[in-house]
Amino acid sequence: MSTIKDVAERAGVALGTASRVLSGSAQTSPESRAAVLAAAAELNYVRNGTARALRRSRTEVLGLLVSDIRNPFFSELAHAAESEAMRRGYAVLLANANEDAAQADEYLRIFATQRIDGLLLSPQGPISPQLESLVASRLPVVLLNRSLDGLDAPLFSTDNAQGVALVLDWLQGRGHTEVAFIGGPTAFSTAAERRVAYLAGRGSHGISMDDRLIDEGDFLADGAEAAMLRVLDRGKRPTAVFGVNEPTTLGAVRGLRRRLGAVEAARVEVISFDDVDWFELATPPISAVRIGAAEIGRLGVAGLIDLIEGRPVSSRRVATSLVDRALS
Repeated sequence: MSTIKDVAERAGVALGTASRVLSGSAQTSPESRAAVLAAAAELNYVRNGTARALRRSRTEVLGLLVSDIRNPFFSELAHAAESEAMRRGYAVLLANANEDAAQADEYLRIFATQRIDGLLLSPQGPISPQLESLVASRLPVVLLNRSLDGLDAPLFSTDNAQGVALVLDWLQGRGHTEVAFIGGPTAFSTAAERRVAYLAGRGSHGISMDDRLIDEGDFLADGAEAAMLRVLDRGKRPTAVFGVNEPTTLGAVRGLRRRLGAVEAARVEVISFDDVDWFELATPPISAVRIGAAEIGRLGVAGLIDLIEGRPVSSRRVATSLVDRALS
């Protein structure tokens, strides 16, 4: 079994530096912290104390790391997960990654110092040394809504392909051929799956194959607004816009109004992957794919507790439905 001395030697740092990083101290440089965590992951190092205690005893506490608590999808998911955990006798420590990989890693480091029984995780891109180290400690982990290459863990997620199929059918039924697609970062599985499904199905639904109508934001409103402006600045005038999550849709609407003005922007129909209350108050109202965020949260908690108690767990995709708010 690897020791802290082995980790220090592999990382090329002093023993005291390795000890501070692995104990959760903030008094280390980012470079040293990254080197130590990478070395710990490579050596499958599990420090004495908290990490080993995770395997020996129960605390009835779960960690939950969501991608962006401002996103109504994750707010609803977190609320349902907490309620389900409490119903089953567990408390939840909630952390917000803010769609930032470095912030996610910081919270994973904090979770590694806490005696949590398991982790519910919505990842922020590729697997990191910090997450590898946590997994190496044999902490039970389930993924929520986003898959992660290199991590063999149960996934509870939206059926993205089925939801995009609903959008394509709606667009075709409304007679739209010039459709702007505002996507998200394809490093995230949700964005990648929705983009692939849309591009694969647009031709068979009579939608333009012109890639000048395609752009990518950052899953946040500001990035989506910039993406919408880029589409319009290419001289393309879509009759409809498809935003791949609620913040993206909000940014797309802002972009339309900024460039076209409120009256002309209202002539462009908007449809979103993910439904929120304000969509029915927009002008015109925004149609949307409704995602079972609460169900994903409940299933994730149930799956994680099954893992903690040694029962087999299978991944599951939750079906979507379409809320059609078209006025005519």
